[in-house]
Amino acid sequence: MAGFTLREATGSDARFLGDMLVEASEWMPGRTRSRIDVLSDPDTAKYIDRWQRPGDAGTVAVDSAGSPIGACWFRLLPVHNPGRGFVASGVPELTLGVVPVWRAQGVGRALICAVLEQARSAGYSRLSLNVGRANYAQRLYLSEGFLPVVRGPDSDTMVRILR
Repeated sequence: MAGFTLREATGSDARFLGDMLVEASEWMPGRTRSRIDVLSDPDTAKYIDRWQRPGDAGTVAVDSAGSPIGACWFRLLPVHNPGRGFVASGVPELTLGVVPVWRAQGVGRALICAVLEQARSAGYSRLSLNVGRANYAQRLYLSEGFLPVVRGPDSDTMVRILR
């Protein structure tokens, strides 16, 4: 990997994961919701609220100076409060965010591969996510073996079987 390394996400990464959740939520050019607006939305905040709970795991990419540039993580959400990518109880939902200047440089792919291994090691058989069809990241997810299982008006819920 040129220019960046990966490390396991810790509880002290909560603020940066919040930043990456904003990047993941506000990927479309022209969207301008503030960090406060994004993270005050309960449907979005649930992906990082009280990070790092038991069962939460993820990976952070850092540049050569040690600054974080991207993160990918998964979290189990309950049936009574599911996320956008919820498919079943016991299937964690994945979130990926990369600092814009680092996109299309292999950071997202490296993060996904690391998190897939973390989920396998934790004993999960599947991961899910929800992604807008216009989001370039959807092509990345497809290339990493995520398959659409539910098609919404503008987004797909996708699942990756872990072998």
